[in-house]
Amino acid sequence: MRHVIFRLDRDRYALPLDAVREVVNAPEHYSRVPHARDSVKGVMTLRGRVVPVIDLGRLLTPGLQPASLPAALGTGKVVLLELVRRELGLLVTEVEGIESIEKVGSQARASRVVRGLARVGPLTITVLDVEGLDAAVAASFANG
Repeated sequence: MRHVIFRLDRDRYALPLDAVREVVNAPEHYSRVPHARDSVKGVMTLRGRVVPVIDLGRLLTPGLQPASLPAALGTGKVVLLELVRRELGLLVTEVEGIESIEKVGSQARASRVVRGLARVGPLTITVLDVEGLDAAVAASFANG
């Protein structure tokens, strides 16, 4: 199965290619979402559509310091996902490409967002679970 490989700081992650609609440069400005958690960066307008953007680093690691995130607004990339209930943007440091990942390790899941670990050449990559990510993002907008 083909996956989009991206980085958050120095760590590499993957999402199934069929869940990714496109990758765009991060905007310089986001509109704030009242009462949302810190992982919600805000919303952006993309070709007339309003898209919520989640700071994936903060979603995966609550309390992450801003120094570990893209240095300034307008840096980084937004990976746009097409989910069943919504369109969603994930702020990441950089997108590295598309790779085939045939086997994902079946170790115990530390989080509902993480499906497991995989090897791509010499690299270890954390493969994310799209449904778990969707549930975690929905929780970010509730009871902020």
